[in-house]
Amino acid sequence: MSAHMEDIAQAFVLGGLLILAMLGLGLAAALPGVDRWSKRFFMVFFSLLVPCVGASFAELITYGNPAMMLAERVTAFVGSLLPAILIAMPTLYLLHCCKESFRSSRLLRAVLALLAAYFAMLGIAQSTTLFYYYTPDNQIDYGPWYPISIVPLALIMVLNLAGVINRRDKLSGRLFYAFLAFLVPLSVAILIQIGTPVFFLIGLGITISALAMFAIIVTEQVEQHLRLQQETARQRARIAVLQMRPHFIHNTMASIYHLCEQDPKAAQQVTMDFNTYLRKNLKAIVKDDPIPFSEELEHTRAYLAVEQVQFASKLVIEYDTPHTHFHLPPLTLQPLAENAVKHGMSPQTVPLRVSIRTRKTESGSEVIVEDNGAGFDPAVADDPHTTLANIRQRLEMMCNGTLEIGPHKGGGTVVKVTIP
Repeated sequence: MSAHMEDIAQAFVLGGLLILAMLGLGLAAALPGVDRWSKRFFMVFFSLLVPCVGASFAELITYGNPAMMLAERVTAFVGSLLPAILIAMPTLYLLHCCKESFRSSRLLRAVLALLAAYFAMLGIAQSTTLFYYYTPDNQIDYGPWYPISIVPLALIMVLNLAGVINRRDKLSGRLFYAFLAFLVPLSVAILIQIGTPVFFLIGLGITISALAMFAIIVTEQVEQHLRLQQETARQRARIAVLQMRPHFIHNTMASIYHLCEQDPKAAQQVTMDFNTYLRKNLKAIVKDDPIPFSEELEHTRAYLAVEQVQFASKLVIEYDTPHTHFHLPPLTLQPLAENAVKHGMSPQTVPLRVSIRTRKTESGSEVIVEDNGAGFDPAVADDPHTTLANIRQRLEMMCNGTLEIGPHKGGGTVVKVTIP
């Protein structure tokens, strides 16, 4: 391959690396779910990586042109200085992940000492021919001490690799592999640089390694963010259970009291239903995974049976649930039924009819709750603090399900839960 073709190939490679570095900077600034320290770290890292790759790109233009001797020296100096800083930066991130103090870290002190040694040799190189020098035609040539100048960078990589391995117990599996994804390929690039100087090789290694590390870390932190959202949704559901409507409990106890004299058998049945409802409520608040639909249906039946005693003929319940072999988040169906009774009962809709149906579809399972009550209020459905919003969030996070709500023909509301 001719020198001209090599320059074109290197220009394409460096152009791609520059785009990737700018993409990393944009992602670091924009992505949610990343903690503030990590976001700032990667923004600084990619902010330095962009001019680092840019300097290597500029060196292609200035290299070999005697009229651009000064520009070549400046770009070469920047292209040697910034990569060293970037190589040392993961030490800070490692200590941060392990919650170790920067001030008392022997690892950080050793890395900074090696970095200072490299900077000293880089400074000496500007006025001697020991490490590298330029020929009259503005081409670089390497002196006898050039391999020595790369040794501090190689030792930094060795120290960081040893530091990651020694702290493996303090790192999650994904973080451990993220550090390896940065350190191992870059270590190979630096070792090659000692024997065969290739001016953009370290920049190539840093860019690819940094993006791999960044992708792994972002994936982990986004998953942690989603887990936090899921736990928040669970806590809201638990709080809703613990804040059961006082008048519902009062009315239930009053109904049992009167039935004890009028119809003891009915009183026993209501007591059993109310006990089942309470037991299922308390059991639901400790569940972290989807449960069989049959359990949620039993919970809902118990609740509606208690409500039917209170409202008598004013409340009619219909069940059509031949399909029950699927799972869904706890406290999904019961709150939907409670919502239908709570917001649907009015003097204009007597009797209130609540229908619960299930069906098997090609893509999964569906649960449909219909009522002929007061109707659908979009403002309530869009409120993130409502029961419906909480159910929708848990469905999405726990089983990739969906919740749709809309008006029922002839008045009332239809809520459809889809479980893939």
